[in-house]
Order: sequence, then structure tokens, then C-alpha cells
Amino acid sequence: MLSQLENGKLIPTLSTLARIAMVFDVSLDHFFADRRRRRSFLVVRASDRIKFPDRPSAPRPDYFFECLAFSAQEKSLQAYMAEFPYRQADDVTEHYHEGAEFVHVLQGTVAIRYQGDDYILKEGDSVYFDSAEPHSYRGDDVNMVGRAIVVTTPPRL
Repeated sequence: MLSQLENGKLIPTLSTLARIAMVFDVSLDHFFADRRRRRSFLVVRASDRIKFPDRPSAPRPDYFFECLAFSAQEKSLQAYMAEFPYRQADDVTEHYHEGAEFVHVLQGTVAIRYQGDDYILKEGDSVYFDSAEPHSYRGDDVNMVGRAIVVTTPPRL
């Protein structure tokens, strides 16, 4: 269907455009705005963000995140505010995705497992890594939820 849309052989309905926009994390404006005249500048108010669990079906999510620029179009990176509740090392699920990742801890202690090793990051610490390798995060302080800014980039071509 995407091929037919790209080649002008099919005209999408509004519901189809809405589904495509959701998958590619763009607003519907993306399909109608004249991008030649506008430069990217977007303010996202804290009250407009929505907190999501890492896996919607998880009874006890490993972490929660808020997309910090959810309606920006054609982003070259993704930025998130993340909360990491306290978890034991064996209670979190590793994941991976193409690209790179940067994590900066704002509050508490966050443990990051990368290539089988645990790295403990405290407030003010940062880490940058190739996110194509399996990794996981967890709060490492039973008394305080870890909070961090997480930035991911798409794969390099």
C-alpha cells in the first residue's frame, strides 16, 4: 500500500494517513504543511506530555517514558524523559534497536546493563552507546525512582 501511495496510484483516506502518521511518529500536518518556508521550532508543554510504560502489556513495566518532542516532524533524534523504578537485575528485560543512545541521569541511581555488564549511573552521570547491542535499564535505589533524559538516534546510513 505504501508503494502505491508513493507512486500516486492510490489516494489515502484520512484514517489511513492517521495510521501512517502514528507509525512514523509525525503529526497529520506533516502531509499538508509547506516545509520549504518553515524551520523546525516546537514547544512541548510538560502538561501536554503523556507517560507510557516500556511495554503496554507488562504487568510491572521496567520503565516509563514521555516523548519530549512528540509532535515535531522529521526529527533527527528522539528525546525522552524516563523514570526507572527500583528493580532487581533479573527483573528487567533487555532490548535493542538500531542507532545510538545517550542517557543522562537527573535523579537517583540508574543501572544500565550493556553487553552483560552492569554500569551504575548516579545523578549527573551520562552514558553513550551503540543501542544495537542488547541493553536494559533499572532503578538501583529502593528509596528513589531514577529519572533520566534519554536520547536516541536513528541508524546511520
